[in-house]
Amino acid sequence: MVAVFALLMTVILALKSGAVPIQWSEVFAIVGVGADVDPLKRSVLLELRLPRVLFAAVAGGALALSGAVMQALFRNPLAEPGLVGISAGASLGVVLTLLLGFNSHWFTSAAGFIGAMLATLSAYFLGRRYPGVAGLLLAGIAINATMMSVVSLVTTFISESQFRSFGFWSLGSLTRASWDQVGWLLPWTLICSTLLLRQWRVLNALLLGEREAHHLGFDIAKVRRTLILLIALLVGPLVAATGGIAFIGLVIPHILRGWVGAGHRVLLPLSWVAGAIALVLADWLARVAVMPAEIPVGVITSLVGGPFFIALLLRHAKRSA
Repeated sequence: MVAVFALLMTVILALKSGAVPIQWSEVFAIVGVGADVDPLKRSVLLELRLPRVLFAAVAGGALALSGAVMQALFRNPLAEPGLVGISAGASLGVVLTLLLGFNSHWFTSAAGFIGAMLATLSAYFLGRRYPGVAGLLLAGIAINATMMSVVSLVTTFISESQFRSFGFWSLGSLTRASWDQVGWLLPWTLICSTLLLRQWRVLNALLLGEREAHHLGFDIAKVRRTLILLIALLVGPLVAATGGIAFIGLVIPHILRGWVGAGHRVLLPLSWVAGAIALVLADWLARVAVMPAEIPVGVITSLVGGPFFIALLLRHAKRSA
């Protein structure tokens, strides 16, 4: 409950702050409690900030939840959703769409999702030839390297304006958030997230090792296939829409595991809420740090998440020494 309350307060902070400041009384008036307010402020809050804040919460929650599941699946605290090629596949889909001249946001988002799914499926079918998760890990590395090489090649053939568009997308941004996006991504994300949250028992079993989980009655091959598919379905559309947003799926579950333990019945939902808080705050900072300009939110998450994660690693190394 504390985490949910913190998320609510973070959302309210993000709604109030920006190039057009909105007071508490005006927020209540806009949502229907109190007197009328400036139509400009009403439009800014309802048409620009609210869908963007909701989109940030949904994306952040999904990334952190997927990161927690990936770390359990690979039994590696450094695992994150991009490990199986989701981000690289989305990048390839987007840049190919730009090369073909389809600059519409809907075209690039659809192509990014298709690319993310194809990359994930390629990594899975290639990696399943080898026992355990090592094959999937190596296949993911190979798919990532191959697709990013193709992305680098394709960018040499696109125009300067298309290159700027791809570069801005790759840095991660929520500027295109709209009610249309929230309308279909919110239910989609909640459904996929719920299906992942229900996997907490098998994730707890995997903490003991794949052999032990098999002896407990779980079909590990089926579990691996299900988890990878759900992660791709959850993260693929979000990455296609937002671009590269780093460290949310890596740092948030890692921090929470040190606070609440490795039990996934608590860790998974808490990761979702904490990821939502983190990305809403990062997007708020991206909007207000250099007003009226804006910093790509992926830059904010990397600037904060990178040094923070290094500090965590150094502290862990000092404790282990």
